[in-house]
Amino acid sequence: MTAPPVTLAAGALRQTGRLFALGATVFGQMWRRPFQVREFVEQFWFIAGVTILPTAFVSIPFGAVISLQVGSLTQQLGAQSFTGGASVLAVIQQASPMIVALLVSGVAGSAICADIGSRKTREELDAMEVLGVSPIQRLIVPRVLACVAVAFLLNGLVSVVGVGGGYFFNVMMQGGTPGAYLASFSALAQLPDLYIGEFKAILFGFIAGVVAAYRGLNPRGGPKGVGDVVNQAVVITFVMLFSVNLVITGIYLQIVPPKGG
Repeated sequence: MTAPPVTLAAGALRQTGRLFALGATVFGQMWRRPFQVREFVEQFWFIAGVTILPTAFVSIPFGAVISLQVGSLTQQLGAQSFTGGASVLAVIQQASPMIVALLVSGVAGSAICADIGSRKTREELDAMEVLGVSPIQRLIVPRVLACVAVAFLLNGLVSVVGVGGGYFFNVMMQGGTPGAYLASFSALAQLPDLYIGEFKAILFGFIAGVVAAYRGLNPRGGPKGVGDVVNQAVVITFVMLFSVNLVITGIYLQIVPPKGG
């Protein structure tokens, strides 16, 4: 028998509230001591190791597709001189943070969710609480911070590789000139464009880590439930990332005036 819509909505609201409560708890626990440095370093190394190469390989076609599409549109409009600026801004503001967030959540977030979920089903987290050890401070905070740090650093890598790929394809395949590409970028871009990209990467990394940890803390049905919550964590993270990106982009475009505007 299917639950009534009101019950489903109430359950969704409760889950959302618990997710935000966990995020607030993790943020508050970040400043408490002792900080788990070893756990953070291990998780940072693991996440970086499994995401660097996929991120670099994905950023090249992303930058190329954006540059080719923008170049084609600017040629139709007779504004080829703005190809570089438009494509670079699209990569830095939108594509780079989203690529990093999707890979961190899909690769690292699923591993974090599976690890926390397995510990939960084996009652390791309950044993830690009995011993007076906070599982959030001991296990979740280092993993979330590792996601944030890796996302922040990978965003710079994706920006460089994506812009380089767009530059190559625009100059080699569409007949653009290097000077015009760089001149349009310097004419349209400004430092806040870079800041908003890095801010998005940090926030998206935090969201990916918190969602993965939350679903890992709430598995159902033993080992099979762990697999289910891993899939749910990835889907929920994707939906949240696109929604948050829409809100941040709208606010940024209203607050920060365009260069020369």
